[in-house]
Amino acid sequence: MATEREILLEKAYPEAQAACQKHGLMLEVIDLRWGISELVDSDPRNTQLSLEEIEACQKLSAGPTFIGLLGDHCGHQPVPRLIAEKEFEALILQLPGDSAQLLTRWYQRDENALPTCYVLQPADRQAWCHLEGRLASALRVAALKAERCGLMGPEQRHRYHKPAIEWEIEHGLLNTQQSNPGAFIFLREVEDSNRQTGQGATSELLEKEDNLDSEAKQLLNNLKGKIASRYPEHLKVHTLPCSKDSGNPQRKENNKYLKQLCEQFIAVINHQVLENLRYRGQTREEPGRLLQELVHHAALCLKNCRFFCGRQNLLDNIFHCIIQNNDKTHTTLILYGPPGCGKTAVMCKLSEQVQAVLGEDSVVVIRLLGTSQLSSAIHSLLRDICLQVCLAFDLPPPPTQTKQACSDLVLFLGKLLLTVSRRGTHTLVVFLDSVERLLPGDGAHTFHWLPPDCPPRVHIVISISTAEPDTLRALQYAVPEAKAYFEVGPLTSEEGEEMLETLLTSDRRRLSPAQWAYFHQSFPDGGQALLFQLAFHEARKWASYTSPSELVVASTAQDAMHRLCERLEKSHGTVLVAHVLGYIASSRNGLSDMELKDILSLDDEALSEIHHCHLPSSKTILRLPPLHWARLRSEMGECLAERKADGFTLLCFAHRQFVETVQNRYLSKQDQIKRHFLLADFFKGTWSWGMKKPLTLPHLSRTLNADRKVAPQPLWFSDTVANLRKLSELPFHLLNAGRIEELKRDVLGNMNWISCKIIACGIESVVDDFAMCTERIRCPELRLVQETLLLSKPAVGGVRMSIIYTEMLARLLFLVPSYPEVIGELCQQCLSWCSACPYPVLIPRCGFLQPPGGPLRTTLTGFLKGVTAMALSSDHRLLVAGSQDGSMLVWNMEVFEMLHALPGHSAEVRCVKVFGKGTCAVSAAMDHSLRIWNLISGRTRFIIQDTRIEEQPSHHLHVDEGHMIVYSFSDTKVNAWHLETAELVFQISGEASAAWMCSAVFSPRLVIMTVSEGGTLSLWNSNTGELRSKHQLPGLWEETPTSSVLIQKQGKMIVGFSGGSLSMISSDGNRLLEKLPGRVCFVVASEDESILAAGFKEYVRVYRADPAGFHRFLTADLEHDGTVQTAAISAGNNIVVTASQAASIQVWSLAEQGLLTDILDGTGAPVTLLALHDCTLVSASHSTPSLRVWNLIYNHQQKTPAPAPNPGCTALSHGGNYVYFTQPEDTHKVIIWNATEGDVCDTLDTSARVRCLEIAEQNQLLFTGLISGTVLVFPLNSRQDVACIPPPESQKPVNDIAIDKQEKQLAIAYDDLVLVLDIIPADPCPVINRPTYTFKTQIPGALISRVVVLADYRVLYGMTSGDLFLYDCPRARVFPLEGHRSQISCLESSHGEQWALSGSEDSLQCLWDLEFCQQEHEMCYYKVLQW
Repeated sequence: MATEREILLEKAYPEAQAACQKHGLMLEVIDLRWGISELVDSDPRNTQLSLEEIEACQKLSAGPTFIGLLGDHCGHQPVPRLIAEKEFEALILQLPGDSAQLLTRWYQRDENALPTCYVLQPADRQAWCHLEGRLASALRVAALKAERCGLMGPEQRHRYHKPAIEWEIEHGLLNTQQSNPGAFIFLREVEDSNRQTGQGATSELLEKEDNLDSEAKQLLNNLKGKIASRYPEHLKVHTLPCSKDSGNPQRKENNKYLKQLCEQFIAVINHQVLENLRYRGQTREEPGRLLQELVHHAALCLKNCRFFCGRQNLLDNIFHCIIQNNDKTHTTLILYGPPGCGKTAVMCKLSEQVQAVLGEDSVVVIRLLGTSQLSSAIHSLLRDICLQVCLAFDLPPPPTQTKQACSDLVLFLGKLLLTVSRRGTHTLVVFLDSVERLLPGDGAHTFHWLPPDCPPRVHIVISISTAEPDTLRALQYAVPEAKAYFEVGPLTSEEGEEMLETLLTSDRRRLSPAQWAYFHQSFPDGGQALLFQLAFHEARKWASYTSPSELVVASTAQDAMHRLCERLEKSHGTVLVAHVLGYIASSRNGLSDMELKDILSLDDEALSEIHHCHLPSSKTILRLPPLHWARLRSEMGECLAERKADGFTLLCFAHRQFVETVQNRYLSKQDQIKRHFLLADFFKGTWSWGMKKPLTLPHLSRTLNADRKVAPQPLWFSDTVANLRKLSELPFHLLNAGRIEELKRDVLGNMNWISCKIIACGIESVVDDFAMCTERIRCPELRLVQETLLLSKPAVGGVRMSIIYTEMLARLLFLVPSYPEVIGELCQQCLSWCSACPYPVLIPRCGFLQPPGGPLRTTLTGFLKGVTAMALSSDHRLLVAGSQDGSMLVWNMEVFEMLHALPGHSAEVRCVKVFGKGTCAVSAAMDHSLRIWNLISGRTRFIIQDTRIEEQPSHHLHVDEGHMIVYSFSDTKVNAWHLETAELVFQISGEASAAWMCSAVFSPRLVIMTVSEGGTLSLWNSNTGELRSKHQLPGLWEETPTSSVLIQKQGKMIVGFSGGSLSMISSDGNRLLEKLPGRVCFVVASEDESILAAGFKEYVRVYRADPAGFHRFLTADLEHDGTVQTAAISAGNNIVVTASQAASIQVWSLAEQGLLTDILDGTGAPVTLLALHDCTLVSASHSTPSLRVWNLIYNHQQKTPAPAPNPGCTALSHGGNYVYFTQPEDTHKVIIWNATEGDVCDTLDTSARVRCLEIAEQNQLLFTGLISGTVLVFPLNSRQDVACIPPPESQKPVNDIAIDKQEKQLAIAYDDLVLVLDIIPADPCPVINRPTYTFKTQIPGALISRVVVLADYRVLYGMTSGDLFLYDCPRARVFPLEGHRSQISCLESSHGEQWALSGSEDSLQCLWDLEFCQQEHEMCYYKVLQW
């Protein structure tokens, strides 16, 4: 069937492979007869090898498992390699002396086999060619005689006649237990089977029956009959007519047959794959993916437990500790030991027995880290563990936004474990084996993700190798308790012997007494479990007749690997072995069998060694014969392990020592580059799609130019299936092969690649690729792209393709002139993609998001709700923050990595203080508790019930490290708690009617000062809590304290009041510092207490200290666009940073008399918290769950020069060429920005603050609504004739302006009044007369927020109350639409004015049919509630 094999390989396999790839599958066809000579095919080991491959396919395949090609020839009839003892002796009795002597010479009795059998001895190929026929003849004669004598049955006798194809068909189809086996037989029949000898010549396609003896014919007919009778639906019959030119391969009938064969093969593959996928379900979905992961680890766990021996004392001690800790808070347990000591087996045995100890209803989670891709990265590991626990305890799964960031998952896991513990129904035990195998990304090796304490009924057990001292030290830092550590020591000699005996018995082997004695001699004192396992792989090859001189047991893993390599080189050649092991060691995640066969088919050196004395069998296809790989793979089994990665099962080395041995033995620097070079060629697809690669065979003086038939490597196999293997491996190999220009062009500078990998693998994987490359490539552009990806991370995770391109353009466009090679090319690719995008997409015309190298350094994520408190340590290395849901996180500010998640608070964190030089922190929350934290370990030192449930919780903390006291302040209480014992030192109680609004502790003066509503000052002793004095502050009885700051050096407290008073209060009384023209929003002081800043309305006033107090430092206040929120002053008193409602941060120079030096945009929400150290600023908001870290000293050329538009006061021309907006620092001017040129082209002055803008592009008019109520109309083609539309009497300001789509009507909205005016065309510019219609709204207390004017004088308007109305002016009729629940924030009509879209502040959007005034669709973003 050589022609059929050739045509399937050439035509059918590539098409079937492409069909499988579209479903994320890899097609591997194992044809052990392709590409080999008959001499090689007759090797007696081949049949057993074929059967093993069939079994592997039956276990793994998602499509057909076996396809047989059956023609007119039964093929090779192998002699058995093993014969049972009694059967062999029965055969010998039937033979004469010469034949019996032949069998006893070539078959030797092996008593180590269970049961005892006779083993065929090896012979070289030439000798075997002559020997096989004689052995086969003798065995068949003896079997026939033994059957006649009743010594064996017909089936036993048939074994000596059975062809290899029959063995395979029985194994693949006839003997399967499945109801619908994935096996098919393609049968080629000839019509005229009684043709005469002279009718035609022998050909490749049709073998003459004349050459078949009657026995072979009968065997073949019997086999066909079995298949047809038992599985007719799995039999595909092709009948060919017999004629004189049947030997011509080009004959029409033959071509038709071969074409049908290929079509049927492809159809069978497609049908089976689709059927299996339907049966398995959508395994790419999350539950299916998790199930695959669980099955993988469960199977490995069972395998490790099967041969577990000894260690009973260790198991008992660990279980005793688990039982003791089950009802209390406890620490993680750690198993440690050197590589190969058996830690994994112990972990698996613990997971197997833990339910018997803690109860059958216990939930067990186990991960053997590094054995799959999902268990190699901390992000995917935590995600899957959280999902598994949620499913097991019937809890809501992690929300989508939580699963996108590792820090979010850490926080979620901590809360999840507390929830499981509080339920108290089932115990949870999590086993994590070999944590050193985690990839180092996301701080995996700092163990910030490991819960510092396990709550009751939750246990975590992890293991770690002592061969990674840095990782072990980090773990000891995170878990310092010595009692938590259990050492896994070596096995005793008795335990080792038990383990070896168990392994041998499972393999149906045993050892002779002499061999056991040699084993004892090799391990007199026991040893590591790995050595006993390696000894088993040697001992299983020992026969009872093996010479004592051949008995060898390795003393180290490296020694065992060297011996294996020597044995493989002797059997398979040095080049093939060195290259195969080198490719596996050089891969990033491992290589699949199919990939290795493709890679070896591209390896000219390996092919030259295989074909050193003969030409390949095919003239058009050049590949590694699969039999060569199958034999080598079979003999390498002991050093290889399977690993799940990129959706496939990959081969890697079973132990790290094996990798080191291969690297030292086969991978010199030059060899490494060669291996990576060819791997890069393969994953790049250089020689796929029919591209021929020449091969020179020096021994034969021939050069072949043939198709290697390797798998194509597109980025996408289909619209939804990405090439994960290429995405994972190609960057790694291009980098290590030194192909840097290709790497920059095809990967790092290719938006198709970047976007594909972000969508398929997540943005974190792309960032990892850039980090790997930038460590070795000195290229500023690559670092800028890497920073861009980091900045885009919060927005890009898990979104559609268009967002990726928009983000990249908006951050990189400004850098194109400076960096044209990579960044310029990326931006051009983005623009090309956007232009060709078939659906609407926002295309940035200039850079407007924070660029790389600009002020924004990074965004810290991890919270699910807004940030409510934060504090820096005194050395500024740590940042501690708390959020609205009670979560707390700690970051290392030197590398911006999360150190700890601090779970425990169940409600909003009100205040955080860091003390003890950054080693401790204390927090107060709305759950009425204080928590004192150890920031080194991330654990809770003390939990203090600070206030009762019916009382107001504490809102302020003061730490007195000198006296080791923390003071907590609520409206009516001051509690003093001892930091070392958490004991209450004293308590001060006030009156509910006179709540304390501001409080302070003056440590040197031992005074606690409280100020209540109405200006009542109370002084208390800070050591005892005794009241010293109480009196009314003059002039403040009608005001309420709003904010305060403590000036310890002067013993004074600066307090701001609701009426604008800013007072300096001391134990002697108070002095009015200044009366500000508005409510004091905040008061802050510099680190040295020499500078004071107070915020009111839209202003910040700055003061400087002198001996008499404070005086104005700046003559002018710092003006903002919105109400000021907070401020921070630098340590050197050089700058002050302020934040306002305008969602931007302003940086002012105190050295330059309050000069505004920078505006930091992109905060996304009003900033309510600031922390400043040197040039690093941290900002946070109650409204957003992330914190931003800014660099105040940066290259200002890296910052986009586009001024920051004032939110809600922007207009865009229809073509997108011009943007009209106001700036926060000057709202009296309208800036016209040329988006094409990236520069300001004009500025328009107005008489008052601009509230809204609208552009009439056809009429070339710009309408500006002012706070005074006036609307100014600017002709864009002239600066001479500015029109003015005055406000109605007592109506101001303008809330919104709208123009209809035809630009014929104008609507101006005030608080409760709408004017509708006509725009009349005229020369040189349109004319606008008095209002055509005027109407008022009738909703008490609600104001108009948005307006749209439609044709025929219809007006759609939304209210601050959420109400929405359509008003028909000519008919004076109002049509209410179903209202929103909060203020209407946006309103727009479609071009045909049939539809309208409304949006409100509660994230609800509604699509309306204006003809029928009814809602069509509703879209809303809901925040997921956490427990």
